[in-house]
Amino acid sequence: MLKKRIITAVCLIPLVFGAIFWLPTEYFSWALLGVFLIAAKEWGRIIDKNCNMTQWSFMVTLGLLLVALNLIVPTNEVWLQGHLHPLFLGIIVVGGLWWCFSILLVCLFPKSAGFWNNSPMLKSIFGQLTLIPCFIALISLKGLSSQASPYYGGILVFLVLLIVWAADTGAYFAGKAFGRTKLMPNVSPAKTLEGLVGGLLMTLLVVLGVSYVAPEQEIGLLIGVTLVTALASALGDLSESMFKRVADIKDSGTILPGHGGVLDRIDSLTAALPIFTLIYIAFWM
Repeated sequence: MLKKRIITAVCLIPLVFGAIFWLPTEYFSWALLGVFLIAAKEWGRIIDKNCNMTQWSFMVTLGLLLVALNLIVPTNEVWLQGHLHPLFLGIIVVGGLWWCFSILLVCLFPKSAGFWNNSPMLKSIFGQLTLIPCFIALISLKGLSSQASPYYGGILVFLVLLIVWAADTGAYFAGKAFGRTKLMPNVSPAKTLEGLVGGLLMTLLVVLGVSYVAPEQEIGLLIGVTLVTALASALGDLSESMFKRVADIKDSGTILPGHGGVLDRIDSLTAALPIFTLIYIAFWM
């Protein structure tokens, strides 16, 4: 399993780096569509793992929404005079509100599942609220690239990836070494409070790295942004675990050997990206 994970990661990393740094935003937004279509198909299994029609219909519906957003807001209009397009901003704000609500769903699980477990419509809405703001946040950050700063948007996306990777890595090793107190045993029995703390501490290495590269950044703000983004990534992971547990699914898919599905790889990002984008717009621009 570990060998498969490493091989898959080695194959994916150049593609990810190439997309976020060198692919123009216009092409990036359409390439991203393919990734989210796969994730939508996998979310369809959460809605009903035994019904292919449900899975395909959710994928097609979400795909049409994403195509419409790409057409309604061309990449050269995502940012105008330093302001994010109102439609994109509204979607990201809705995404932020969804993750605030998701905290309640996760903390109150399994009781919270009582009102949505048997409702395909609600699970479809939850899937849209999880995936669409993440899609828009990615395009919004990437769209901050310009002729004067061609890599700026890519750097911001990469920063979020670094925070999430550091949080995941720190949580894994701290949990293995010191994990005693279950974080959310009803949602994800393997996760521990010690692992969460270890992940947060690991993200401080990202803070040190950014401070070294860009010493003009306010250290307090940088720490705050990093820790909130890391906590959001943990929420995204727990939220997907909750939905998969109810659906009786171990992995969202099998497309990535050793890793599971696309949704399994981006679950932390679905929360981290919209939250980071909101913080960036409010405090960092």
